[in-house]
Amino acid sequence: MKRSSAILMAISSLPSPHGIGTLGKSAYEFVDFLRAAGQSYWQLLPLGPTSYGDSPYQSFSTFAGNPYLIDLDMLIEEGLLTEDEVKSIDWGSDPRCVDYGKIYSNRYNVLKLAKQRGWERDEAKIKAFADENRHWLMDYALFMAVKRYFGMKSWTEWNDEEIRLHKSEAVDKYSQLLNEDVTLFVYIQYLFFKQWNELKEYAHKNGIQFIGDVPIYVALDSADVWAGPQNFQLDERNVPVEVAGVPPDYFSADGQLWGNPLYDYEGMRKDGFSWWINRINGYTKLYDVIRIDHFRGFESYWAVPNGENTARNGRWVKGPGMDLVGRLTETFSGIEFIAEDLGYPTPEVSKLLHDSGMPGMKVLEFAFDAHEPSDYLPHNYCENCICYTGTHDNPPLALWREEASGADIEFAKKYLGINEEEGFDFGIIRGGMSSVAKLFVAQMQDYLGLGSGNRMNTPGTQSGNWTWRMLNGELSNELAEKIHEMARIYGRIK
Repeated sequence: MKRSSAILMAISSLPSPHGIGTLGKSAYEFVDFLRAAGQSYWQLLPLGPTSYGDSPYQSFSTFAGNPYLIDLDMLIEEGLLTEDEVKSIDWGSDPRCVDYGKIYSNRYNVLKLAKQRGWERDEAKIKAFADENRHWLMDYALFMAVKRYFGMKSWTEWNDEEIRLHKSEAVDKYSQLLNEDVTLFVYIQYLFFKQWNELKEYAHKNGIQFIGDVPIYVALDSADVWAGPQNFQLDERNVPVEVAGVPPDYFSADGQLWGNPLYDYEGMRKDGFSWWINRINGYTKLYDVIRIDHFRGFESYWAVPNGENTARNGRWVKGPGMDLVGRLTETFSGIEFIAEDLGYPTPEVSKLLHDSGMPGMKVLEFAFDAHEPSDYLPHNYCENCICYTGTHDNPPLALWREEASGADIEFAKKYLGINEEEGFDFGIIRGGMSSVAKLFVAQMQDYLGLGSGNRMNTPGTQSGNWTWRMLNGELSNELAEKIHEMARIYGRIK
């Protein structure tokens, strides 16, 4: 990875007339903006179908694409939908926020109409797509069809024990019974990847590559766990004994109770971690650079007894370390990785990061403690690291300035020599852009100067997250030129 810079922006955060950002016109316009701004990468949040809570880090599948991100205007252009069918639906009234309730209630209805018109027309292409993705697609499609049949309950609560435990006779039975819904979810995935591949091709032609965020864990309520329980630490009824989380930290006094099932790393080790190889191979079809979220969980992970209300009463358990990490870097030598190594740094985690060769992360919002020296201060960086103003779990810079202590903000101003003409947000951005870190990343909200009400996620909270959207007209040629000039000055344009 050459010296360069990126902007962090979820697809869902793009403006669109249908309630949520999509892979359509606004995505192409954002690629144009990135190019004009001298950026090399677009960093995304996970692209999988979201479950309860709408978090992209809790997906129904580690391989599938989010149906909400399929652009409806493109389907109209293809003759799969009519304008009246799309425009007659209430997708939400606030262009700044995604109304997931309305999206959930309406999106599948119009996608079903598209399938009715496109299935026979696209039959040969669908078959080729299904053959290429046979290792996950039919399990996912059946999983979603059965979920709908049982009122969208988690698979652990399905009334039929045979299908709940993925027995082969039950799989055959429900595949026939729910064939119409199964084929609907196959077609939806065909549409998603068709649109994604077209966007990716356009981005590459314009010199923009994608950084994709890979959650270390998968959701319990997912096709991955339902169809592959042997890969996880489950009891005889396929229920987790312990679940994933992190202990109390900077983000939350109670820690974060994620609830994901833990991997059976000993079982995975016996076949050379084939599940992980298949998973990362799927991500290589989406992204150019893979950022592994919660990398420290490969060294040791926090295991919390199932049924706890917080993550306080967990324990550290040794992870697979270089046995897995080395297998991934060796198998995917043509892909670049980023290790999200934040939270509870230990000598063991530092050694694993060093041995992996992956760049770790430095977050500027963590750097400016007026009372304690920080490794996140730019003068402590090595070249093999990635500098962020903040991640999706941090407030935008304008909000951080309001929430941080006055002493910390004054320290940041003094350290970076921030002046009024430049402005606080761009002064922090300059600090990261000018650092030796090989890649610098800022949230789009930071460049727009947006503060309160524009945070993407607040860890440890259950509502109000993942809804932020950019408004039409907030991108401008002037802003692109300003970012481009800073990237040029600090040698971040390839």
